[in-house]
Amino acid sequence: MKRERLTQIVLVIVGLLNLALIYFLYMDLRHSSWLLERKNEVEPMFLSFFIPIGVFLLVAARRPSEHRSMIALAAWWNISHGMVMAIQTVEGWIHAVHRNFADVILFLVIGGVLLALLPAKREAVAQEVA
Repeated sequence: MKRERLTQIVLVIVGLLNLALIYFLYMDLRHSSWLLERKNEVEPMFLSFFIPIGVFLLVAARRPSEHRSMIALAAWWNISHGMVMAIQTVEGWIHAVHRNFADVILFLVIGGVLLALLPAKREAVAQEVA
């Protein structure tokens, strides 16, 4: 399988996963569960970051080499998010609040895969062709 095709498939999958979170955002806002049940006003704002990234990754999937910076942004966003969640998970364990690392690993893997599939810089491609 060609690298560009694999990149397109990964971008579509990650983009759709991010975009699917619109359902949870809708449910949080519609039922005010973020305020009434969990007293966590951060969750809807947090979910709202995923949705535009999903849209832009779907756009980038058409021509990944033209959207290198968007793919890099999504990759580093997932890695930084995973690292913050790792710190929170460790802090939780220290304070007897047990969380598993599955979501941390998921974000780090998504970020790592996006970085690994990051298209080459256009200047490098142009020099190779010339």
